[in-house]
Amino acid sequence: MSKRQFGLLGKNISYSFSKDYFTDKFALGNLVDCSYENFDIQTIEEFPSVISNNPDLIGLNVTIPYKETIIPYLNKLSKTAAQIGAVNVIRFTKNGKLKGYNSDYYGFMKSLEPLLQSHHKKALILGTGGAAKAVSFALDKLGILYTFVTREEKEGMIDYNRINATTFDNYHIIINCTPVGTVPNTKEFPPIPYNFFTEKHIAFDLIYNPEETQFLKKAKKNGAVTKNGYEMLVFQAEKAWKIWNK
Repeated sequence: MSKRQFGLLGKNISYSFSKDYFTDKFALGNLVDCSYENFDIQTIEEFPSVISNNPDLIGLNVTIPYKETIIPYLNKLSKTAAQIGAVNVIRFTKNGKLKGYNSDYYGFMKSLEPLLQSHHKKALILGTGGAAKAVSFALDKLGILYTFVTREEKEGMIDYNRINATTFDNYHIIINCTPVGTVPNTKEFPPIPYNFFTEKHIAFDLIYNPEETQFLKKAKKNGAVTKNGYEMLVFQAEKAWKIWNK
């Protein structure tokens, strides 16, 4: 029986959702030819050796911090991944080429949609990395306007110091796309004025470990609807599985 190996490419990913999720999926589906491994690399330059040392690889997930820096190593991008400028799924084509896809935007969109009400017209995206790019693409699809928040003000973006009561009056969705607050640094949180959250707001954190970050706790305390990144991950993982099995 030919082996089908999958894996996750990232840095410091021992806590990762993907390995357990797919290992359980393979066991439940009796997919005995399939296995899933973490490829924890310190720099993206190590990626070619992951490929050469694992000849049975046919699909990869990509996580922080390589969703953008992986792109030059790929032969081709899906139209969506090219538009987003970030990749979280790689498929090894039949002729041995590497094609990059993005299923993050799909996972986020599917997870956010049930929470939306008519007043949810504008969103603040905390962070500007690969995940933030996928989130902005999803918001475009949903017809929601957005502004990026960064630590240093750049063109078309605002910095954290600019966020005040008026900001919260205008933006009713706040999405944390930074790793701030994830295990092991669970006491940390993005520097925003949480007292301005209300029951009209959605606080969405892409982090899923811990289940409830300080960002979510503080927003919930002021009445906001909150959601973590777990469901988004499940949706994007199932989408990845479909991509690998095209």
